Parts: sequence; C-alpha cells; structure tokens
Amino acid sequence: MLGITHFGFFLVAVFLLNVTPGPDTAYIVGRSVAQGRGAGLVSALGISAGCCVHTLACAFGLTALLAASATAFTVIKIVGAIYLVYLGVRLVLTKHEVKPAEGAAQATPPAAAARPLRQLFVSGFCTNVLNPKVVLFFVSFFPQFVSPGSEHKALAFLTLGAAFVLMSTVWSSFVAWVAGSVTQRLSGKAGVKKWLDRTVGSAFVGLGLKLATATR
Repeated sequence: MLGITHFGFFLVAVFLLNVTPGPDTAYIVGRSVAQGRGAGLVSALGISAGCCVHTLACAFGLTALLAASATAFTVIKIVGAIYLVYLGVRLVLTKHEVKPAEGAAQATPPAAAARPLRQLFVSGFCTNVLNPKVVLFFVSFFPQFVSPGSEHKALAFLTLGAAFVLMSTVWSSFVAWVAGSVTQRLSGKAGVKKWLDRTVGSAFVGLGLKLATATR
C-alpha cells in the first residue's frame, strides 16, 4: 500500500516511543498539574500540531535538509534547549497561594495565574517543533517503512505521519487526563502542587541542558 512496509511493526514501535517519557510528556504533565485536564489536553493538541509540521517536512524533503546541515541542527538545538529551560524555570518559580479559609474573601481570582489556552497550544507546538531530536527521529525512522522503489513516497510519509500523530494524540490526551485528575484531588493543597511543579520544572531544565549538549 503506497510502498509502506512492515506497517504493523511501525505501529508497535510508535506505541513504545509514545509511552517513553520525554520533553513532550513532561510539558503535558506540567500544564495538567498547573491548570488541570483542559490545559493538558490543549497542550497535547499543540504538540500534535508540531508533529504535523514534522510530517509535512519529512514528506517533502525539508527534514532531510535540516539533518544534513550542521549549522541548521545547531541553531534548532540551541533554540529548543533555551525554550525548554525557560519553561522549566517558569514552573519552578510559579507562586502557589494558599487557599483562603471558607468564607474569607479571596485577594486574587482563582484563574488569575492561569495561562490562556491559546498560549498553551503555541507553547506545546514550539516545544515539539524546536526539538531537533524529533527532526532526526522523523528523518531516520520513517524512511525505514517506505520502499525505496515506491512511486508515492510523499503520500507514504504522510500516511505514516497521520498514524503517528493519531496515536500520539490519543496517548498524550490520556496522560493529560490522568495528570489532571490527580491534580483535582490535590486541589487546595498548595504545598503538594508546589513540589509537583518544581519536580516537573526541574525535569524540563534537565532535558533542556541535555538537549543543548546533544550531538548529531
């Protein structure tokens, strides 16, 4: 079909890759912890949109050009690392106000510190698009499942990309739902949420530093 080979193995490999924690998962968990399931789901959609960009780039040859250019790889790596560290520091420094006693007037509305959903979507999109590891993954992994003699290579890459994005979206949404559900149970416990944010934020900083020192 369209020159796609070993499609079943491709699906198994994608599933295993999805359940392996990485920057995308960390971002989704972080936003779910900070703002609940809705924020996590929107963040997951932003990451899926980023995967769509990589799919189109892979299908039409742009990803291969980036992978072949040492300068392009370095620029994307540095920008992506800085962005991850920035997200991590924001989580670590997030202020958590203690929930006032029942009947007491609230000094700040509960949603005052919440980030707009549009901003969460864009942040998730950038987290994925600016990760050079994702670029290299698409250019090295996808071609293994497309026959060299296929007359419809672009369509084959788009089909594989669609399957990848669909599976990733389902898994990311599940992660956001679980993380958001746990957060709801911890609602009002500022101390617990503070340490969750610090843990996830520290993981982001670590991932960013690791990305900055990544080699081709």
